[in-house]
Amino acid sequence: MAKVDFTFAGHDLVTDDRLLEPRAWTQKQSAWAADLLSQVPEGPVLELCAGAGHIGLAALRQSERRLVAVDREPVAADTIRANAERLGMASRVEVRCGDLSQVVAPDECFALVIADPPWVPTSGVGRFPEDPRGAIDGGADGLTVARQCVAVIAEHLLPWGAALLQLGTREQVGSLDLPAGLVVVEVREYPRGVLARLVPAGADQVSCAAGSSR
Repeated sequence: MAKVDFTFAGHDLVTDDRLLEPRAWTQKQSAWAADLLSQVPEGPVLELCAGAGHIGLAALRQSERRLVAVDREPVAADTIRANAERLGMASRVEVRCGDLSQVVAPDECFALVIADPPWVPTSGVGRFPEDPRGAIDGGADGLTVARQCVAVIAEHLLPWGAALLQLGTREQVGSLDLPAGLVVVEVREYPRGVLARLVPAGADQVSCAAGSSR
């Protein structure tokens, strides 16, 4: 158990060796999310499976929006708080620790959701002995936690909002079986993974009503 300093998107942050080591390529997710902030409605941002919180914090560094960062590991929650303090963002970052199905209230709505679930199939986790198993094991097909993230997105994304989901392959994106009213409109591929942009299929088809975000 050791704290590890690292630099991400030009910011000096800290992580813990019990967490997944931050990947440099995920700066692309932060940059894309930052770009989307000028296009989505007013409202807070939600980050699921946040780890050290670096992706969401970097995305909102130049914004005044509020960030709700969620992870099931207490060590991750502590690390996110420490990084928010380092960046002077603690007053607008709320950290929640727990199961994805329980940490978001039914009436909460978000303009942007960033999701970084584990996506390695259980049969393949042995190929990455340096990574904490819980941070990479996505179940039999690698999509168990991703499906939970998508369910949260479908319930809590504002009309005209957007979500950025990180997975391993384009094929995984196609295997998600999205809830009705949620569609993938763009997939960007990188050497270490893919990013998919999800949006409501129509403002009249989403359960999260404009104006009900906290």
